[in-house]
Amino acid sequence: MTVRRRSVVAVLGAALLLAGVTGCSGGSGGSGTSGGSPQPSPTASVTSPSPLATPTDRSPHGVLLSAQLAMHTARRAKFSYLLGADSGTGMLFWAPKTVLQLQRSGALDQLLVLDTTAYLGGDQATAARLGGRHWERYGAVPGGDIPYSGLVDRLNPVVAVTAAAAADSPELLGEEKLGDTAVQHYRVVTGVDAYVAAQTQLTVARRDALRASLGQGGLTELTLDLWLNDKDQLVQFRRTGTRTGTGATARLDDTVRYSEFAGLLSVQAPADTDTLDAGTQALPPFVP
Repeated sequence: MTVRRRSVVAVLGAALLLAGVTGCSGGSGGSGTSGGSPQPSPTASVTSPSPLATPTDRSPHGVLLSAQLAMHTARRAKFSYLLGADSGTGMLFWAPKTVLQLQRSGALDQLLVLDTTAYLGGDQATAARLGGRHWERYGAVPGGDIPYSGLVDRLNPVVAVTAAAAADSPELLGEEKLGDTAVQHYRVVTGVDAYVAAQTQLTVARRDALRASLGQGGLTELTLDLWLNDKDQLVQFRRTGTRTGTGATARLDDTVRYSEFAGLLSVQAPADTDTLDAGTQALPPFVP
């Protein structure tokens, strides 16, 4: 086992000891799990992230390991994103279960992912198409994994810092300002395969979906820019890549900003009476 692998294992072990119990609330017509059992209310169960002692290793790699622990502890955040030309806002819970609420800029429909169930719609156009019901419900994808997992993990800050902490030769570019917040800017260069291989916390199916999402057009190399606050929390992340070699150029340019870590956030499932089951229909694309 390499020194870096031992460090990552130690950090994740500490995360399990430090993380508080959190959850997401079930809606009046459902819950955040496919089994239908209600989830604990955030109001009743939210705890603030445990205070973390400043690590003695403040090298770029040491700070990224600290950021990995900080994001594991936070468990949820609000975000805004720019994925290529597509932008929007939402909320993401990455533990103990995956929950996503996403609203695209300029669009009225939404995407909700509650563990292994997805809901699309929430707007009048969907209601007109579904005969009055506002949401279309999609069950677990083959293998029982999370629907839209490639998108979820493209937005997931734990995935981002895990890839950065596993990369070679991270650089500290210096202190900058994001709004009123002083942040430290770090950069790493890694491959798509290495980025995905670092995600040992994900299932094989989710790693495959993430690779497909990031590697479109034959991209192989990624540059990761991370901006961390004074708690080593990831407040902004940019992932860029360009395909090398001959032929048409393929580019990737994603930016995600995070706020309200471990906040009183809630995503509720639509009422059963306002949903229509999509049955065996394939998941429609939502974000490129």
